[in-house]
Amino acid sequence: MRFMRFAPGASGRSHTLFAVTRCLPFLDLAAVLSIELSPAHTLHTGPLLSPAPALAAVTMGPFGTGGVALLALAVHAITATHNNVWGSETVYANLLALVVVALAGVATSAVRVRRDSELAHVRRIAEVSQNVVLRPLPARIGVVNTASVYMAAERGAQIGGDLYEAMCTRYGVRLIVGDVRGKGLAAVRSAAAVVGAFREAVHYEQDLAEVMHRCAAALAREYELLDRSQLQDPRELEEQFVTVLLAQVTDESLVELINRGHPPPLVMRERKVRSLEPARPLPPLGLEEFLSPPPIRVETFPFLPGDRLLLHTDGVVEARNHYNEFFPLHRTMETVDGATPGEYLDRLRHALVRHAEGRLADDAAMVLVERAIGGARRPFR
Repeated sequence: MRFMRFAPGASGRSHTLFAVTRCLPFLDLAAVLSIELSPAHTLHTGPLLSPAPALAAVTMGPFGTGGVALLALAVHAITATHNNVWGSETVYANLLALVVVALAGVATSAVRVRRDSELAHVRRIAEVSQNVVLRPLPARIGVVNTASVYMAAERGAQIGGDLYEAMCTRYGVRLIVGDVRGKGLAAVRSAAAVVGAFREAVHYEQDLAEVMHRCAAALAREYELLDRSQLQDPRELEEQFVTVLLAQVTDESLVELINRGHPPPLVMRERKVRSLEPARPLPPLGLEEFLSPPPIRVETFPFLPGDRLLLHTDGVVEARNHYNEFFPLHRTMETVDGATPGEYLDRLRHALVRHAEGRLADDAAMVLVERAIGGARRPFR
């Protein structure tokens, strides 16, 4: 599995901007020193020393900011001595301003460093929590080759409710992909409840519909046990639901699906992509109180050797460019190439990154399943 913060291009630009900003205090000091020691020393550059510690506080820690402040004091002393201006009120006023800004800069940088450390710690915890739900998928599971990728939108320390899992059982390879509406604690707990129920039920329930029922029951229990006082807004639980897609790949060149409000998967055969739309749409999990779902029926589709099946969350198809155009997933799947599921999914991810131009509005997850070559082929229905 590939887990990443989105928009690596934007990250590179941020590093460049950081490096440039870090050089500004030294450029400021060099400019003042050059002017004061040159024939143009009649210019009053003393006030230009004060910004140096303030600029350093933006990118440096307290020790670095203090070092820049000491350099600024040294430049002030050198220029004042060189120009024989000690004793004037302007020199001491500039010196006092420099000392005040230096102390404020050191204090500010210390607070910023502490807060950055705390935020980094929270983000690490968030990513570990997300990885509990999104465990890495092996390259081969039973009769299929697999690859997966999860792209987190840049939203501070918040984590989303995207979920997926694939497991080899005595009934075949079983997969789940889902998306919890919302963010934060309630979302990740809902995702963990659904995935946990799936991981347990797939080994004991022969009927795929019963696996879905177990997931729905686990989510209902989670809603009952969740302490609403822990939520920033207790109303967010009332508006929360989970879209889920269950898939089962057997040895019979078939894939069985149950779709409860999730984007339909796409199957690709010989460079042609087809959407596996459900014949009878079902509501997402968590809405049973408002929408009574009809009896769940497993839908079956051909899945031949060499076919590739893409399961994804709505963050993929809802990614937009600056023209407000959605990502053309169907067309892109027919144009990208890759010898292995991992290579193919990586190129598909790059195409998504280019389309969204570094502005992914929602987390996105993709799981690619390829039936291994071998076995009887059946006509496509």
